[in-house]
Amino acid sequence: MPANPLLPANGAATPAAQVLSVSELNRMARELLESALPLMWVGGEISNLVRAASGHVYFTLKDASAQVRCAMWRNRAQLLAFRPENGMRVEARALVTLYEARGDYQLSVEALRPAGIGSLFEAFNRLKAKLAAEGLFDEAGRRALPRYPRALGIVTSPQAAALRDVLVTLRRRAPHLPVVLYPAPVQGADAPARLLEAVRCAGRRAAEDGVDVLLLVRGGGSIEDLWAFNDEALARTLRACPLPVVCGVGHETDFTIADFAADLRAPTPSGAAELASAGWYAARAELAVLEPRLRRAVERRFGELAQRLDRAALRLVHPRERLRRERDTLARLGERLHHATARRLEAADLRATRAGLRLRAAAPRPQALAARVDMLGGRLARAATRLLEARSQRLDALAAHLQHLAPQAVLARGYAIARDKQGRVLRSTAGIPEGAAVSVQLADGRLDTRVIGHGKA
Repeated sequence: MPANPLLPANGAATPAAQVLSVSELNRMARELLESALPLMWVGGEISNLVRAASGHVYFTLKDASAQVRCAMWRNRAQLLAFRPENGMRVEARALVTLYEARGDYQLSVEALRPAGIGSLFEAFNRLKAKLAAEGLFDEAGRRALPRYPRALGIVTSPQAAALRDVLVTLRRRAPHLPVVLYPAPVQGADAPARLLEAVRCAGRRAAEDGVDVLLLVRGGGSIEDLWAFNDEALARTLRACPLPVVCGVGHETDFTIADFAADLRAPTPSGAAELASAGWYAARAELAVLEPRLRRAVERRFGELAQRLDRAALRLVHPRERLRRERDTLARLGERLHHATARRLEAADLRATRAGLRLRAAAPRPQALAARVDMLGGRLARAATRLLEARSQRLDALAAHLQHLAPQAVLARGYAIARDKQGRVLRSTAGIPEGAAVSVQLADGRLDTRVIGHGKA
């Protein structure tokens, strides 16, 4: 190890005249650490991971009994082939150093490679894969948040900073919105069961409390601190809750099973409050826009009504003057009615005179038409006589023809009609057995016979 000019060569105490400042002490300690310990590989599990806006990555590397802070600068972090997460077991190629501003001993990480996933992170991934395979995280089952909730339910610890963040956000965005707290611890061995019971209680009392949305919130922490939100029973309870659930656990980079099971994930507790109050907050902005428009509309309406009032005042007259005007109007209308009636009567008389003249002109003259009537009568009598004679002759011919075709006339010429005992006319010998009774109809009577044989015609 090279000698430090500020330290005595024989290892004796620094003289009083050489009192060091804190900055000098920390610089000396950093130089000693960096020169004494070479660049080395250190293995452990990541926790408290923070990705700064500058691109630098800060985290804690730990094992079962110790931990050390680590910093990885942006030019190194952007070369990583994987995304570090809390709970991952990694191997860091790092230089031991000291952060002089705070006097904190830390590792300056040059490279990082996976060394296997930590037990908690591995259990998280197994549970996540199992519930995803069951369809518990399907988008189709997620419910939309109501635009204007009546009240919000919050499941968290009453002492949690997350509760204060949510209340501050709501006070800023929707101060009128009631809040119902369902208290439960957010860390510890009994936290999962208590959180589960709080969610169930919120679901049972939703109608009674008037709650439309449930917020499940907690501040940031390591994977161990947030482990209560990776409980399988809690995830199933969130999915079965009758209320839509917004989960705001940890920071933006923190993910839990509850985030995937909830209807909506918020990056932070404040973000959960913003999502739940988005409708009311937007309504405030819309009202701010509508307020001047409403004011102008009311002012314009008042102006129109004032003008109508002024015009009505101008038309307002004394009742005596109004009655006088009405009498004059009535007199004028009476005169118009009298003249109109007279004109209509004159027109009616004229029409009656003209109709009488047309009626007399159209009256019949019987003497002029008598000869024509006698002539037409004679013609009608002669035509009727000729028609009757023609019809009589035709009738006689049809009667003779009918008599010629009558069955009795046919029988008189020597024909006969044979019938069986049922009275049906026999047209063929087929089907008539010997000995069958047959009735034969002749012109002057009937013969009852019996078949004794069949012969050909």
